[in-house]
Amino acid sequence: MKRELFARRNAMLQVPCWWLGLLAICLALAVGAQDFESVKRAAESGDAQAQFRLGAMYDRGDGVVQNYSEAVKWYRQAAEQGNADAQFKLGGMYGGGAGVVQSHTEAVKWWRKAAEQGNADAQFNLGMMYYGGYGVVQSHTEAVNWWRKAGEQGNEDAKAALKAMGK
Repeated sequence: MKRELFARRNAMLQVPCWWLGLLAICLALAVGAQDFESVKRAAESGDAQAQFRLGAMYDRGDGVVQNYSEAVKWYRQAAEQGNADAQFKLGGMYGGGAGVVQSHTEAVKWWRKAAEQGNADAQFNLGMMYYGGYGVVQSHTEAVNWWRKAGEQGNEDAKAALKAMGK
């Protein structure tokens, strides 16, 4: 008898939990849609940070259907206004050929802009491009220079690259 009551009680508790889960998903989608719309309005008005955020939303499919071409469009608008995070991401889009035709030269161009503003990840990537000669004339000296800058900011990949080169 106790087992039956316990089983019935557990079954009754599971239904509300299922509905609560569904409700949480619906609320998250609604909030995501509202966030997307507010970010889009700000991006369309020329806000570079909002343009970067909108690009990231399209890049990840966060609150919108993933669309690399749209991500590139918004990253580019922010990058052209000097947003280092957007410059870094745009370099990655070109480096991987996501939403654009792959171009190491364009990747280097955007990573250099971000690296010159102190973006450690862009500095590391730029070092990798110099190390391998992708989109630039190969130069281990330049690779080490960029990795040092990134390493000084705590970039562990840059530190490992320097260590591997005995620097």
